[in-house]
Amino acid sequence: MKPARKSQQVHTDTPWLMPVLSRGKHRTARSGGCFMEFASYLAGESWSDHPACTHPTLASLARMVNDCTTDKARSRLTGLIPSVIGLNGDDPRIKLLVALRAATAALPVANGERQRGLAVGILSCERQLTLTGGTDPGTDVMIRTAFSQAPDTLKWAHEFIESFGNWSHTKFTEREAESVLRVAVQGIAEACIDNPDERLFDLLSGAIDDVARAIPVATTVEAVTEWRMPVLR
Repeated sequence: MKPARKSQQVHTDTPWLMPVLSRGKHRTARSGGCFMEFASYLAGESWSDHPACTHPTLASLARMVNDCTTDKARSRLTGLIPSVIGLNGDDPRIKLLVALRAATAALPVANGERQRGLAVGILSCERQLTLTGGTDPGTDVMIRTAFSQAPDTLKWAHEFIESFGNWSHTKFTEREAESVLRVAVQGIAEACIDNPDERLFDLLSGAIDDVARAIPVATTVEAVTEWRMPVLR
C-alpha cells in the first residue's frame, strides 16, 4: 500500500481504503456509512448524517440520493463527498434552488401522480425565487425544459394554485422542500427509465453546483485527489 501523504496528518502505517457507502444511518464507520456521514468525517466533525458543514436541504438530498441509488452504483457518489463540505449559509434561496433542481430533474420521468406534485413544487420555487431576487437564465431554462417534457402538468398546476386564491404570499418552508425532495428522488428511483442511478447522480451533482454558486465564499476543505478512509477494526 502507498504510505499516506504527510499533508493528510495520519500515521503512515495505517491501512487505507475507499469508503463503503451504504443505506441508512450508522452508529460508527465500522460497517460503512452514508454520504453525509463520510462528509462529517472529512470535515473533522463528530460522526453524523446531519453535519454542520453542509446546508440542511442539500444534506437531505444527499441522504436521499444515497439511499435510493442501487448498491451497484452507489460507490460512484464518493467522488462528490468532498464538494459538499463548506456549502452552508443562511441564504433563503438555497433550499429553493435544491428543491427546484430535484423537481425539474424528476418531472419528465416520474409517474403521473408524482408529476402533479412536482409541477406545483416547481412553480412554488420559481415564485419564491422571484420574490427573493429573481431567477437566472440557467434556472429559467431548467424550468422550461422540464415542463416541455410534461406540458399537461403545467396547466394542472396553475389551476390547482389558482384554486387557493392569494397564494403568492405563501412561504416555502424547509418541510415543503423536504417533501419535494422525497417525491422527486423516489420518483426518479422508481421511474421506468434505463438508468435512474445516472439521473440521481446528475441531480446531486447539479444541486451541489447550484448551492456553490449561491454561496459567495464557501468554507471548503483542501481538495483531495486520492482521499481514502482508514480500515476500522
